[in-house]
Amino acid sequence: MSTKIVLAIDSLKGCLTSTEAGMAAAQGVRKACPTCETIVFPVADGGEGLLEALINATKGTWVRLQAHGPLMEMRNTCYGLSEDGKTAFIEMARISGLPLVPEGQRSPLITTTYGTGELIKDALKRGCRRILIGLGGSATNDAGMGLLQALGYQFTDNNGQEVGLGGQALTRVEHIDAAQVMPEVKEALFTAACDVRNPFYGPEGAACIFAPQKGADREQVRTLDKGLRHFSRIIRKYTGKDVQLLPGSGAAGGMGGGLYALLQADLRPGIELILEATGFLSKIQGADFVITGEGKSDRQTLMGKVPAGVLKVARQMNIPVALLAGQVEDAGLLLQAGFKCVHCINPPGTPLPLALHPEFARAQLARTAECLIRQYFPAS
Repeated sequence: MSTKIVLAIDSLKGCLTSTEAGMAAAQGVRKACPTCETIVFPVADGGEGLLEALINATKGTWVRLQAHGPLMEMRNTCYGLSEDGKTAFIEMARISGLPLVPEGQRSPLITTTYGTGELIKDALKRGCRRILIGLGGSATNDAGMGLLQALGYQFTDNNGQEVGLGGQALTRVEHIDAAQVMPEVKEALFTAACDVRNPFYGPEGAACIFAPQKGADREQVRTLDKGLRHFSRIIRKYTGKDVQLLPGSGAAGGMGGGLYALLQADLRPGIELILEATGFLSKIQGADFVITGEGKSDRQTLMGKVPAGVLKVARQMNIPVALLAGQVEDAGLLLQAGFKCVHCINPPGTPLPLALHPEFARAQLARTAECLIRQYFPAS
C-alpha cells in the first residue's frame, strides 16, 4: 500500500497561489518518494485564493462581468457559481480589494464596497439563493455600507439626504431604509468567510488595526473608528443587534458586522468554511501525512489561519501535520499546538525580494518537502 501525502498550503501572497505552492511541494515529495500518492488540495482562509479553491472543489464555473471598484471606477471582475448554480462564491477583494487602488490614492475614507454588492446583485438575479462571501484583502472601511447600498438599502441623515459612499459617511447615518431592497435578498442565505476575529470598533477594531494598512493616517483612523462606533448604534437602533460583541465583525473594514446585522449573515472562520465546503475531512482519509503552509507562520497562525484549520481537521483522524513557511516565528508555540514539525523553507538571511520570487519559492518548497519526506519516510 503506497504512502499517501496530502498537501494543503495557503497562497504565498504576492508570490504563489495555493495550487502553485501545493504543486511545488508535491514535486519534492515525489522526488523523495516516487511511489507516494500525492493530493494537492487548494485552500484559503477567506481572502486570496478562496474563489479558486471553491470553484475547483465544487466543479463550479466562472461568471465574468463589470462592476465598480473601490474608487467607483468600472472594472472587469468575476465570481463563481457552484455546479448546480444555486450557490455564488464571491471574493470581495476581486472588486473591492486593496491592490486595486494605486498607493497614492488609498484612503478608506472614500473607498467603497459597492462593487461587491453588485456581484451579489448579479448572482441573486441569476437565481442563486446561497451567497458565500470571502472578506479578506479589502481596501475599505465602510462597514459594508456600499455593498448594502448596491442591494437597495438607503442610509440617510437627519434631513433625509443619502449620506454617500465610503467610511467618511458612517458618522452621518441616522436612518436605515430597506424599502427599496431587492426582494431576492430576503430569500437568500448569506455566509461570510473571515480570517480575523476583531471587533467592530475600538483599539482592536476594524479602523485602529487595519485602516493604516489601507492608507489612513492617525486622524483618519480616529474618524473612521468614531464612524464605526456611531454606525453600530444606528444598527442597534434599527435591528436590535449589537455588532460589537460579534467576533469577526471588524473583518473587511467592518463588513462582517454590516452583513451580520442587515443580511443576517453567518460569520464563519474562512478556513473552517472552506474545508467543510470542499469535503477536506473525507479527502484526507487514509493519509499518512499532511503538509500545510503559508507565507509567514507565527502565533497569529493559531488564530484561524489556514494551517490551524488544516491541523484541527487532521488531528481528528490522528494524521500528523507538517508546517512549512517562508518565515517562522514562535516555533515553540506552533509545536505545542500540535504540528509534528515546523520548517522555514528559506535559508537564514534570505532577502525578501528573493524569497518572494516565484521560481525561488517553488524551488525552496520542493527542497524542504523532499527533505521532510526523506526524514519521516526513509524507506519509501
